[in-house]
Amino acid sequence: MPRVLVLYYSRTGGTKKMAEAVAEGVKEAGVEVELKDKATPEELAGFDAIVIGTATYNHNMVRGLQSFLEEVALKGIDLKGKIGAAFGSYGWSGEGPRLALEVLKNKFEMDVLEPPLLIKYKPTAEGLKKCKEFGKKVAEKALKG
Repeated sequence: MPRVLVLYYSRTGGTKKMAEAVAEGVKEAGVEVELKDKATPEELAGFDAIVIGTATYNHNMVRGLQSFLEEVALKGIDLKGKIGAAFGSYGWSGEGPRLALEVLKNKFEMDVLEPPLLIKYKPTAEGLKKCKEFGKKVAEKALKG
């Protein structure tokens, strides 16, 4: 069975709520999922799909996530061909998830779901429903192999 990692970085809680709903969607689709706010680069190799959640700060992804992805690259962790996806909350611009997805696609050569899921401010009930649907899409792609 495929394994999905939902790794998120959240300061105000909006992206965390989104991550929980994405993970719930993956689980409901019958795929094993781990929800984490911290991971080591080496852990990524053990998953078939990696879903990154990041808010947007100063027109960029969260600094901690950016540093983490740089460390993954420096350590040469092979993510080529794995499924990648990104989501996040934002206040006015929303570049963080887009940039994270770009890194997954172009740097790590992952098979990404486009576009990233973006929700303005904290997710509403409708936004959380979209997050669950997004998680189900990731799970379905992982099941197809």
